[in-house]
Amino acid sequence: PSPRSSSASLADCPGTGSAQAGSAAACQGCPNQRLCAAGAAPDPAEAAELRARLRSVKHTVLVLSGKGGVGKSTFSALLARGLAAHDDKQVALLDIDICGPSVPRMMGLEGEQVHQSGSGWSPVYVEENLGVMSVGFLLSSPDDAVIWRGPKKNGLIKQFLRDVDWGEVDYLIIDTPPGTSDEHLSIVQYLSAARVDGAVIITTPQEVSLQDVRKEINFCRKVKLPIIGVVENMSGFICPKCKNESQVFPPTTGGAEKMCQNLNISLLGKVPLDPQIGKSCDKGQSFLAEVPESPATSSYRSIIQRIQEYCDLQHSQEEKIM
Repeated sequence: PSPRSSSASLADCPGTGSAQAGSAAACQGCPNQRLCAAGAAPDPAEAAELRARLRSVKHTVLVLSGKGGVGKSTFSALLARGLAAHDDKQVALLDIDICGPSVPRMMGLEGEQVHQSGSGWSPVYVEENLGVMSVGFLLSSPDDAVIWRGPKKNGLIKQFLRDVDWGEVDYLIIDTPPGTSDEHLSIVQYLSAARVDGAVIITTPQEVSLQDVRKEINFCRKVKLPIIGVVENMSGFICPKCKNESQVFPPTTGGAEKMCQNLNISLLGKVPLDPQIGKSCDKGQSFLAEVPESPATSSYRSIIQRIQEYCDLQHSQEEKIM
């Protein structure tokens, strides 16, 4: 098809929640046509199985971004650690970045293996109240490449949701790969059997990143996935010696703040660059605990607090309806 006809068909996409998903005229030639068609009429037995497993999860938050390298996994790991800092909260972190699973290293769990019990796969625990699951635990070496087509990736995501015994969980954080393709359609389709609080979208300030993030926002709106808000990562660099701030990624089009104003989305906060973040992730340590006085730590704590408040509000509104 010509570029003009391709863009027109994208604009006419009915979305995965539509009865026309996979069968509309705009779906012809789309690589996700078969997956969307399957999602339009989920198997009732499968949906019931997923619903039963996820019934013990109180809040589910997806971490998304159309762009790679903006810090999704870092944010997911620190969000999970920040929530688990409250001893009375049980937190689960699910890594569905099948081809680039970095969560095991960031959480200090590299080399760990998944164990199976009568109630399913057991998560790998960082603390008593923080469990993790990732394809990284299923590889014989961290350097192994996962060379899978879409159906096999989708099957593993379903298995993670259906077979992992999380127990009673207050927060399930799901770290996703870049883009708006197989893994994203699958997780939204499978989670339709349960309740999702929404998505946190990660970006960096420059237009090259914002361009892809706008696509992710449109994806969320198409599949009716609520957007909790946007986080601007790598938002300037504060020199630890002179305290002057430099814009490493200049916000030439106004950054995330301007984008959020234009699209009527909440800006949850801006996180400045701090070299210690990368060092902590490589060592599998919590940056929030290691460098509590950093401006980035303050930003993270403020953002985590806003996400908690959003989830609590959603929960209280649902209880009123019930």
